[in-house]
Amino acid sequence: MDGRTRREGILRLLAGSDACLSASKLAERFGVTRQVIVSDIALLRANGQKILATRLGYRLERAPEQGKLASVVCRHGDRQVFDEFCAVVDNGGAVLNVIVEHPLYGEICVELNVASRYDAQAFVERMTATSAEPLCGLTGGLHVHMLRVPDDAALERIAAALDALGILAERPQEEEPAGG
Repeated sequence: MDGRTRREGILRLLAGSDACLSASKLAERFGVTRQVIVSDIALLRANGQKILATRLGYRLERAPEQGKLASVVCRHGDRQVFDEFCAVVDNGGAVLNVIVEHPLYGEICVELNVASRYDAQAFVERMTATSAEPLCGLTGGLHVHMLRVPDDAALERIAAALDALGILAERPQEEEPAGG
């Protein structure tokens, strides 16, 4: 199979999947190395394909979901990650990313896309299995999450739940949509 045909196949798989597809799984599917897939993704992106890289793999960028964007500033340790995520998803929100301000590297932002308890549990299991420290460990627990919420009432429920857990460091701020 030539590269063009493989890249077309990768696009078909991404378009037909609601889940993220890892480079390793794609490599196995097409009988190539993981690095070849990473290069294919880079070429597809360079040609205008909207492919997102997440901690779970690649996916096509979808049309924006309905709702509002809001940022919350939180502070906690490793043991409260699951509780923090559940406070958001149980009250109707999704955690889109995490942002920390590192003294040397500046702003570090990582896409999370935690929209359910299943996602929260998978994140914590991966954190435990890899013995990796979350980004907030770099900043004494202080970090910002961008949330997607359906409405102001959901944002208030989330803020109250985070505050009750002792995690909320600052009241949430509603964000302006990009370009708006």
